[in-house]
Amino acid sequence: MDFTATFLFFALFISSIQAVDPCGSRPQNKDLSVIPIYGRCSPFKPPKPESWVDTVINMASKDPARLKYLSSLVAQKTTAVPIASGQQVLSIGNYVVKVKLGTPGQVMFMVLDTSNNVAWVPCSGCTGCSATTFLPSASSSYGSLDCSLPQCNQVHGLSCPATAAAACFFNQSYGGDSSFSANLAQDSLTLANDVIPNFAFGCINSISGNSIPPQGLLGMGRGPMSLLSQSGSLYKSVFSYCLPSFKSNYFSGSLKLGPAGQPKNIRTTPLLKSPHRPSLYYVNLTGVSVGRVRVPIPPEWLAFNPTTGAGTIIDSGTVVTRFVQPLYEAIRNEFVKHAKGPFSTIGLFDTCFEAKAEVELPSLTLHFEGLSMKLPMENTFLHTSAGSRACLAIAPAPNNVNAAMNVIANLQQQNHRILFDVANSRLGISREACN
Repeated sequence: MDFTATFLFFALFISSIQAVDPCGSRPQNKDLSVIPIYGRCSPFKPPKPESWVDTVINMASKDPARLKYLSSLVAQKTTAVPIASGQQVLSIGNYVVKVKLGTPGQVMFMVLDTSNNVAWVPCSGCTGCSATTFLPSASSSYGSLDCSLPQCNQVHGLSCPATAAAACFFNQSYGGDSSFSANLAQDSLTLANDVIPNFAFGCINSISGNSIPPQGLLGMGRGPMSLLSQSGSLYKSVFSYCLPSFKSNYFSGSLKLGPAGQPKNIRTTPLLKSPHRPSLYYVNLTGVSVGRVRVPIPPEWLAFNPTTGAGTIIDSGTVVTRFVQPLYEAIRNEFVKHAKGPFSTIGLFDTCFEAKAEVELPSLTLHFEGLSMKLPMENTFLHTSAGSRACLAIAPAPNNVNAAMNVIANLQQQNHRILFDVANSRLGISREACN
C-alpha cells in the first residue's frame, strides 16, 4: 500500500469512528440520544463502585421522599434533546437532559421532571450548590424579572413586597427533604437546534438538603411556567421519551419535542387531570394481570378521583412502580402462587427468590383504558449482583404518604416510547428498544 492509499485509509477510518461516536452530538438528527447517568458519556460519576442492581436499590430507597413530594403538589394560586438516566449526587433517581442556557450557551445537564412545572438552575455564588453553576454575567441575553411581571405570579413560594418593584424571589421544596431559594430570571434556552428566547427559570442562590439536582431541573408538567407552556406553538404541548436502561453505557434513548416524528400507530389512553394536583399526568389504570390471571381488585383501589387526587400517575422521577398497599398485596399474593420460594427481602423488595426459577414465572400486565402494557422480564425483575437471586421489581407505596396514588415509575417505563399529547389529552405507550 503506497503513502497516498495509506493516508486515505486512516482518514476514512478516523472519520468513520467520529461518525458513530456514541457520545457525540447529532446536529442533523432532531431525535437526539439518551445516556444513563453512570454511562461512559455521562458527566456524573457514581460515589463508589457498585453493581447496577445495587445502584437501583439505592436509588429506589429515595422513592418514599419522592412520593411524599408528589403528594404535596396540591393546587396553589399563583425538538429532541439528549437524556441521561441520572442518580449520582441527585439522591433521587432521575433522567437528565443536556441543554444550553444563555448567550453563548452554557451546557447544563438538567433533570427531566414530568411532575414539575418550573425550571431552575444553580447560579454562580450559590450557597450549598455543586461546582457546576450557570454564570448570568457571561450571558448577553440574561435578565432578572421583578415582582410587577405576570411570570412572577406563577411561581409557588413567592416573596414580594406589597408595594414598589423588587426582584421576584421565591422558595420551593423538592424531593420531600430539600429546599432552595431563587430569583426568577429569563434567558435563551437551546434544545438541540431550537432556541426558546426569554425562557423564565429560577436562578438558585442557596439550597438545603441533598435532593436538589446539581445542575438544575426542567419542568415538563402542565403549569404556565413549564417548558410546554413557555415553548407555545413550537412544540404544541406534545412530547415523548424513550428511557434507556440504567445498564446502558452510551447515548441510546431520546426525548422528542413537538408533534413531528412522533409514532403514528401508537395505542393511547386518556390523559386525566386533577384540579387537586394539576401538575401530574394521571391515567386510568383499570387492572393488573399476573400471567393470564386478572388480579381481583376492588374498583376503589384504582379509581381516579379528581377532587382528592387519588388515582394513577406516570412519573419520570420515581424509580420503582408503587401501588397502594392493598393493591400491591393483591398483586404479590397472585405472583407468589406461580413462583417457587423461599422468598426473602432485599432492600425495599420483599419478593426475592432463586433466579433460576425466573424462566418459569408469569409476566405482569398493566391494563389502562384503551391499552395494555405487558412488562418484559427486564422491567419486571431485578437480579442481585451475584446473579443468584431475582426480585419482583415493584413495591408498596410508603405508609407515611397521605395520598392514594399509584405511580408508574421509570424502571417499568424503560425501553418504551411514552407519548404525552397534552393538547389532545392522551398518553401513548409502545415498546421501543431504547438500548
